[in-house]
Amino acid sequence: MNYKKFVLPLVIMVLVVLSDRMTKVWAVETLKGYPSQSYLGDSFRIIYAENEGAFLSLGSDLPENVRFWVLAIIPILALGYFGFTLFFNNEVGPWQRIAFAFIIAGGGSNIIDRILEGKVVDFLNIGIGDLRSGIFNIADMAIMAGLFLILPMAFKSSSPKKQESVSAEGENADENAETKAVEEETEETSKENKGE
Repeated sequence: MNYKKFVLPLVIMVLVVLSDRMTKVWAVETLKGYPSQSYLGDSFRIIYAENEGAFLSLGSDLPENVRFWVLAIIPILALGYFGFTLFFNNEVGPWQRIAFAFIIAGGGSNIIDRILEGKVVDFLNIGIGDLRSGIFNIADMAIMAGLFLILPMAFKSSSPKKQESVSAEGENADENAETKAVEEETEETSKENKGE
């Protein structure tokens, strides 16, 4: 197995988790209890929020035991699938490995918060006027980056390997047809010779 192909994904995962953990600690220590701060003509805001749900507070109204299963256990299973695919599927390309690394790191860092704290710290917000995103964090950005990398690959028609196998099958079919035609021609010739 070529372990070099895992170096970049592992570096990405470590950097995402570290930066997410550190910025959340910073947000708790410096933003909690203070009003939001606005930058770049109010297109970028830093505002402290505690999110008991998923992205954009989805599922925050669920009962606590249901929320634990929906927002912790099911995502852990999904991240396990991504991790298995990343490390054990030889057909995964370099861009897919990078995408999976972002998703695993971002999702994993948020799950740590949900399990240990029961909530996730968010502190970033972007938008123009009243058109604004939800409040998010570094882990959410990593998940979105991974999804944007995967999305174009999901719509690819077929891989080069499949195209090669299809063309090889076509060539074999042509060769078989030619061989059959030659055999039939030989049989006809031998019949004619016998008739004479």
